[in-house]
Amino acid sequence: MPTYITLATFTDQGARNIKDSPDRFEAYKQLAEAQGVKVLSVHWTEGPYDIVLITEGSEEASMTSALKVASLGNVRTQTMRAFTAKEMRNLVSKL
Repeated sequence: MPTYITLATFTDQGARNIKDSPDRFEAYKQLAEAQGVKVLSVHWTEGPYDIVLITEGSEEASMTSALKVASLGNVRTQTMRAFTAKEMRNLVSKL
């Protein structure tokens, strides 16, 4: 299954309701898992991003869950496909 790393920042709405962030994550986790996305880890961070999320799932399922979260208006996200060392070796072997 493809792995994705999502970097999230709180919107003004999300920051105003910061106390609800852990509960919002649990709701997201249930939604994502219902879409077939496995949440591997979540980390609240200091710096330019407020949350780092690592997930596994098909591209379609990952995109669907990300769009649903974005529609709620609490965070803005950037999602990147991540590759393991084994996957990267396979990719570069084809160059």
